[in-house]
Amino acid sequence: MPRKPPPSKPEPKPKPPAPRPTPTPTPTPTPKPTPKPTPKPTPKPTPKPEPPKPKPPERPKPKPPPPPKPRPTPPKPTPKPPPPPPPAPKVYQWNELEYGLTGDGTKPEMRLGESSWVWQRWGMSIGDKRYGHGVTVHGRSSVTIDLNRTCSSYEALVGVDDMTLGLGKVRFSVYADGARLWRSPLIKGGDAAVPVRVGLTGRKTIRLVVEPHTPFDSTALADWAQSRLSCT
Repeated sequence: MPRKPPPSKPEPKPKPPAPRPTPTPTPTPTPKPTPKPTPKPTPKPTPKPEPPKPKPPERPKPKPPPPPKPRPTPPKPTPKPPPPPPPAPKVYQWNELEYGLTGDGTKPEMRLGESSWVWQRWGMSIGDKRYGHGVTVHGRSSVTIDLNRTCSSYEALVGVDDMTLGLGKVRFSVYADGARLWRSPLIKGGDAAVPVRVGLTGRKTIRLVVEPHTPFDSTALADWAQSRLSCT
């Protein structure tokens, strides 16, 4: 049989707890001193505004100079009247001139003793063209005209008259106070008329000359068509 275990010893009674030592009281912590508040900096006194500088006394504005007195407008000179226009030139046609013996000396006149034959005409033909007036002379001719007044020019159309049937060769010349002012080329029958115009300012006489190319041309009929003097 199994053996019974020996009886266990009775458990000792628990010792009463040792009395707890009285705890040393925790010293009350010394309170930290309350920090003094940082003193606010004394505010700087607001600087007093500087008194405004006294304004310099205003200089008196100079008085504007008085406006200049207007000069009296000089009276406008009375305009000189324009010179009267020169009188229109008076035209003297050769076919209407008189000879000095019968004239009155106030207009151009032919010299009878120093002039050859003339035929003063109304109507003539040169180079198959008709002209209203003029003077026909021979192939050898010289006619002097005294102007008897102030004249400015002489004009004409010269050529061989168609009555010569295409025959004849001549040259025409214009002289004034002995000086030759113009000479034509050789003109033959059937040629167109050649214009001539010369100035006569300051001249007293004019001489109209025709010269034949050959002796046979002396019988030709030479025309000074539309022959005229412009005078004042």
